Order: sequence, then C-alpha cells, then structure tokens
Amino acid sequence: MSDNRLSVFKTYKLYVGGKFPRSESGRVYEVTDSKGKWLANAPQSSRKDARDAVVAARKAFGGWSSATAYNRGQILYRIAEMLEGRKDQFVREVADAEGLSKSKAAAVVDAAIDRWVWYAGWTDKIGQVVGGANPVAGPFFNLSTPEPTGVVTVLAPQKSSFLGLVSVIAPVIATGNTAVVVASAHSPLPALSLGEVLATSDLPGGVVNILSGRTAEIAAPLASHQDVNAIDLTGADAALAKELEIAAADNLKRVLSPQPVDEGGAFDWSADPGTHRLTAFLETKTVWHPTGALGTSGSSY
Repeated sequence: MSDNRLSVFKTYKLYVGGKFPRSESGRVYEVTDSKGKWLANAPQSSRKDARDAVVAARKAFGGWSSATAYNRGQILYRIAEMLEGRKDQFVREVADAEGLSKSKAAAVVDAAIDRWVWYAGWTDKIGQVVGGANPVAGPFFNLSTPEPTGVVTVLAPQKSSFLGLVSVIAPVIATGNTAVVVASAHSPLPALSLGEVLATSDLPGGVVNILSGRTAEIAAPLASHQDVNAIDLTGADAALAKELEIAAADNLKRVLSPQPVDEGGAFDWSADPGTHRLTAFLETKTVWHPTGALGTSGSSY
C-alpha cells in the first residue's frame, strides 16, 4: 500500500425527511475542535431548509403519533443498539467537539446510549403516570389521556453536543411528537452523524429532522412558523430565547424555557432526567362517557 494515500474526508449533510440533503443554499461553514483545528465543513441551513423540515415532520406526525407506545419503545431501543455498534465513531467526534479525553468522551457516549434506553422504557408508561380516571359526581366515566402536541422545534444544547442532544430529542419523540432539531452551532458533527443512525434504526423518515448552522438564523422562522406546535429553547441564550418566545406566541406554541445552569456555566446533562421533558410536550384529552342510570341494584349498562 502507498504511504501517499489521501484520507477520505467525511461529507456531513442535513437529515430531513429520512434523506440527507445538502443545504438548499449550498452554504457550508467550518467546524473546528476545541483547539481551533479544522474538523469538517458542515452545511449551513437556510430558512428554506427549516420550512422543508417542518413539512417533513408534519407529514410523519400522523403515523408516528398513532403508532403504539410499545412500538415507539422498540424503535428507541433500536437506536441505542445502532449507537452501540458505532460507539468508536461517536467517541472520536464527541472528544473533538467538546475537548474531552477519549475516556471521558466514551463515558459521555455510554450515557447517551443509556439515555435512549431510559426513554424507550417510558413510552408505554408515561400515560399511566399522567393519565387516569377522574372521580365525578354523576353516572359518567371521566378519563384523561395524554396525547402528543405535534411538531416540536428543538434547539439542542450548545455545549453538550451528544448527551445533551439525545436528552432533548428522545423525550420529544418517545411521546409521539415529531421534531425539527437545530444542532449545536459550534459542535454539530455528532448531531449530523446521529442522523445516519436514525435513518437505519426503523425510525420513520421525518420523525426527527436535523439542521446545522447559525442557531438564531434557523430558529427565527421556526419560532414563527404556523405549523410548528411547540419549541424547546434549551440551546438559546437569554436574549434569543426572549425573542423566540415572543414569536412563538403568535400561534400559542408550547414553550420550554432554557434550563438554569450551575455556577460553572453548564447544565449537568448526566443527572437523572426525570419525566418533566416527557410531559412538556403532551396535551391532556379528557373524555366523558355516560355509564347509564345507577340504581340501588347497581349499574344498568
């Protein structure tokens, strides 16, 4: 073999509708590691890319939201399986993105894989936690059931390029929503590689769509988009979050505000995730059903 062989550099692409398009604008931007070393050129998404992602997410919503919770759990678990098989690649990408040692990056990737398994286990249980039968004065059944909100825009964390990313995507789709994800502007490569895993893990195309580029530029049209039902502002700074929340009010989107950070300036994504992200993008449907006349001898139905 020749010692002069040139390396084959990876071409990173967006993940929209189950496919891997380049940015509609043809623009790219340089991604560097923590020391400023060039890693790759990432696609710089445009407003058109954002709108295309919403169309894909809306198209996928009907089938995904009507799938059984058990089936969604199987697919989330399958994502974890696929990530386990490509662990070395993600360890390398996370180490470069976040300036971590290989051992620390491996721990982050392991935690991200476990996070998929965690949410896979919740898909068929969250309904029992937040739903149920309500006591009413009268001959009625009164049942409350959680339902997905719809298309959710997710601004991924800027610093936690993989564990934080998974922590904001998994609960959205576990509960039957579809997602348009804006990856970390500085460290988008793990997110774009995740799209390759999602495409081969039985997840229907359009359930998750991943865009890279300038967060504010992509988020603005998504926050004001009339066919987006909710927005997670985790990856926005205070000024941008306020601007997007105002835009989101136009069609009464659900808004999940950014997490508070600790004194070190970074949210601890390794902590127990709890269930608050599962319930953040659920609506509660309450159904009344007559039981028939109830007499001293019992029900007549």
